[in-house]
Amino acid sequence: MFINDNRAYRDQFFRDRDVNQIIQYKTARLNYPTNAQISSISSTPIRWGATDKLYNLAHEYYGYAELWWILAWFNKKPTEAHFKIGDIVYIPLPLAEVLEFFEGR
Repeated sequence: MFINDNRAYRDQFFRDRDVNQIIQYKTARLNYPTNAQISSISSTPIRWGATDKLYNLAHEYYGYAELWWILAWFNKKPTEAHFKIGDIVYIPLPLAEVLEFFEGR
């Protein structure tokens, strides 16, 4: 997190909002799993369809839509826009093992 008081931002965005600065979050940098690490975790393959959403798949397989990012991370595709119809999406399971793996335990 950092305070953005950049003059270019101020001139373009802040003036209309009557603010001098905003608190902004830095973009997270994730290390994607290696192929060897991916192979060490069980996963269920599914085919990406025209109406699929990561949050729906996370809800279906994990019970929590908020865990959509695990599917994005594991498949090395940060957003739904990176998936194409017909792509194979891997659902890593079980969840507890995947979370431990992500945290580097």
